[in-house]
Amino acid sequence: MGRGNVLIADDDAAIRTVVNQALARAGYSARATSNAATLWNWIAQGDGDVVITDVIMPDENAFDLIPRIKKIRPELPIIVMSAQNTFMTAITAAERGAYEYLPKPFDLKELVAVVGRALREPKVAKSSMQADAESENLPLIGRSPSMQDVYRVMARLMHTDLTVLITGESGTGKELVARALHDYGQRRKGPFIAINMAAIPRELIESELFGHEKGAFTGAAQRSVGRFEQADGGTLFLDEIGDMPMEAQTRLLRVLQEGEYMTVGGRVPIKTDVRIIAATNKSLENQIALGLFREDLYYRLNVVPLRMPPLRERLEDVPDLVRHFLKLAEKSGLPSKTLTQEAFDRLKRHTWPGNVRELENLVRRLSALYSQELISADIVDNELSTHSNPPPLDTPQSGTAKLNEWMEAYLTDYFGGFGDQLPPPGLYDRVLRDVEAPLITAALTATRGNQIKAAELLGLNRNTLRKKVREQKIRVVRSPA
Repeated sequence: MGRGNVLIADDDAAIRTVVNQALARAGYSARATSNAATLWNWIAQGDGDVVITDVIMPDENAFDLIPRIKKIRPELPIIVMSAQNTFMTAITAAERGAYEYLPKPFDLKELVAVVGRALREPKVAKSSMQADAESENLPLIGRSPSMQDVYRVMARLMHTDLTVLITGESGTGKELVARALHDYGQRRKGPFIAINMAAIPRELIESELFGHEKGAFTGAAQRSVGRFEQADGGTLFLDEIGDMPMEAQTRLLRVLQEGEYMTVGGRVPIKTDVRIIAATNKSLENQIALGLFREDLYYRLNVVPLRMPPLRERLEDVPDLVRHFLKLAEKSGLPSKTLTQEAFDRLKRHTWPGNVRELENLVRRLSALYSQELISADIVDNELSTHSNPPPLDTPQSGTAKLNEWMEAYLTDYFGGFGDQLPPPGLYDRVLRDVEAPLITAALTATRGNQIKAAELLGLNRNTLRKKVREQKIRVVRSPA
């Protein structure tokens, strides 16, 4: 007896054949059809434990068929396949109640694994909703495999309030992802509030996030509403979370644990109903090792990790992105432009250190500065050579260089917190207390946990270093070479 009965609908005979054979080898029974009408008849008769269907079929779009299926068999898992691998395809599949979305071409082993998971999991009916976004207003562009992975994770998150940590280089579109998770999620009727930790003076971050009471500090002439209060019922996007100072990290951790906070100078806890989405272009694991980021906060934020790929990892998306940016430029009043195939080829050979943001700026310049309607490879090459700075060579640093680099950044940030004012009395003890533990951690990280080398870097006796590590309970980091 088969492990389950799978219904397959696709107008491509080759796909029907290979999917049917893969399922048979895995022990499933399967029936295949080329049209939506036959699939509907099978389902209406009670046949099938799982459905695999293409979106575009000769007689009906699967996205129109799925709501009808859900009305009569709400618990039937439906796996959607599509060659139209856009963000909205993944989102529409999720909103219509599909169990999973697989972009074509897909891996047969993955498809069989998804079928097995659908049969094993408890059958829970998914709600369906209308997707009303127009294709030209897509928040994210790209059909590459790495972007398909992003879309699929996002589609699973749309109907949840899970905390998300978006990682990726600057210019990859992390805020676009956060905004899309809000706009297409269950909190879309609430506010979307974004705050960039790197753009706010350290001493003002707590007030910006949590608000302050009148008289809480010098200059607080009246009560101020913080971003948490502004975002109540919606989403709070914490960009560049790796730049958040330790004091604010502690307060944020309490919010994530208890669902409440206090304003600066306040005494009464305030309940909050906010979904947190954070983003960083730094390695928070390295920040933790350096003593600059709380490990417990990291795990609270990293409930669902989502990595945005750099543009150099998805160069096949460059033409779609260029055409999208050209349309936007035309809508803003700039002349219509097109690129030659050679120009597209030249763009796809570039490394894009500035990622999608760099590409968007390039397209704007091409639209605004050149009178030609047809943009040639020579024009593109001239713009790239004039405005693009290649990334520095990734040469290994010595432990001393790493430590010096870290100390310079740390102390610049530390003393910058005082602004134009003189530091407070007792500066030596304060610097020693605040800097010693992370400095020792940085030295151990730079030397891969070798205490003898770390002691040499710091100019300390080995026994003194061991004593400080023991007394301050500093974690010894032994990272691989």
